[in-house]
Amino acid sequence: MAQHGHSAACCSIPPVVSKGYKEKGKYETVGGLKTYVTGPSDASVALLFIYDIFGYFPQALQGADILATPGKDHQYQVFIPDWFEGNAADISWYPPDNEEKGKKLGNFFKTTGAPPKTAGRISGYLKEAEKFNPNIKTWGIVGFCWGGKVVSLVTSTDSTPFKAAAECHPAMVDPSDAININIPLCFLASRDEPEADVQKFEANLTGDKHFETFKDQIHGWMAARGDLEDAKVKEEYERGYKILLAFFGKYL
Repeated sequence: MAQHGHSAACCSIPPVVSKGYKEKGKYETVGGLKTYVTGPSDASVALLFIYDIFGYFPQALQGADILATPGKDHQYQVFIPDWFEGNAADISWYPPDNEEKGKKLGNFFKTTGAPPKTAGRISGYLKEAEKFNPNIKTWGIVGFCWGGKVVSLVTSTDSTPFKAAAECHPAMVDPSDAININIPLCFLASRDEPEADVQKFEANLTGDKHFETFKDQIHGWMAARGDLEDAKVKEEYERGYKILLAFFGKYL
């Protein structure tokens, strides 16, 4: 069932820190990749958090810690693998408002940040994460910007290992990806994703879904590009993560 405008004020989360956030998790090596791991070490449900192209930004780490905060209806261990292995994109390249920035971003998406390349590594990574925490029985996935495209790729197969998924201000929205996504999907768009593509993507989904557009937020507000010192951005960042918790609480 599609849902719109749901505030999801159900979830108690830690106060959002606007500046100088101190992460609560630790960096571990999982499957040969540096990985930020946060949340209860004995959790039986895990979330794979696919960052945006800018990697380990405080806003992403804080978001992961929010998702990992135990609640009465959920307890998740959250994993953020460093798919780029230390070679994340430079945030100064975005927006690509000149030729040099455009070339650097374009090259990044063709090489280090090619979504199919990362999507192909995920199944093997989950097996290694389950060795790291043998209690894990169920997986959810959430992706931001570039990570949203990765989520589309790994959930649009019959053999997807994920029980529920979420995409936040996803990049490269392709309605054809949605046709084969059969698990529940939460889709939080910003004002910057092409509206027609978002609508077609929603129409092509056959499973349970929650779609919402944050019309006053930019692409990236829940990840590296979110200016949490702006009161409205901070409010909508918090609301976005509450929606994710409500969604995963329902389906995982």
